[in-house]
Amino acid sequence: MIVLGLTGSIGMGKSTAANMLRRLGVPVSDADAIVHDLIGPGGAAVAAVEAAFPGSVENGAVNRAKLGTTVFGNPEALKTLEHILHPLVEQARDQFLKQSQRRRQSVVALDIPLLFEVEADKQCHATIVVSAPPFIQAARVLSRPGMTMEKLAGIRRHQMSDLEKRRRATFVIPTGNGRRSALQALARIVRLSRRGRLPRNGR
Repeated sequence: MIVLGLTGSIGMGKSTAANMLRRLGVPVSDADAIVHDLIGPGGAAVAAVEAAFPGSVENGAVNRAKLGTTVFGNPEALKTLEHILHPLVEQARDQFLKQSQRRRQSVVALDIPLLFEVEADKQCHATIVVSAPPFIQAARVLSRPGMTMEKLAGIRRHQMSDLEKRRRATFVIPTGNGRRSALQALARIVRLSRRGRLPRNGR
């Protein structure tokens, strides 16, 4: 089974690329979706988050806006949150890989925003980075409700630079050229994976 790692900085089109992979028949484990489940109603991380950040839970779920206000711009608080969530996300990811192996999937993908930062790329045979020019990235991000340049700058500081991600990637998918171009590039990667013809810098 070939494991592809999918990542990209905020606003680069990673979620769109993940959906394209699904259209191509590739099961995708979405780290953000896992986190939503962990801190949602009855989630496995709710109690631990409340213990670390009192008052962040309402009606059995973490209030994401309130928690975000607490950890934004606070490296220590963010580190505490990551220590709670990352092990649980890894468990869910490992379960996904085991289930996919049992189902004899030929190719799967791990959609992880911090793929390189948490060294999850070591689990992958090849990595895909989605990228777009900074002005396109900013336009996409600032169109989101409640987003500001200050928040975008803070997110960029926390994430590995786009340049470094592209340097580490097996494949780089430009997302500023339209969806059709990105889909064609992803389809080519899936074909190479299924045929066992990944580039030499893939594991």
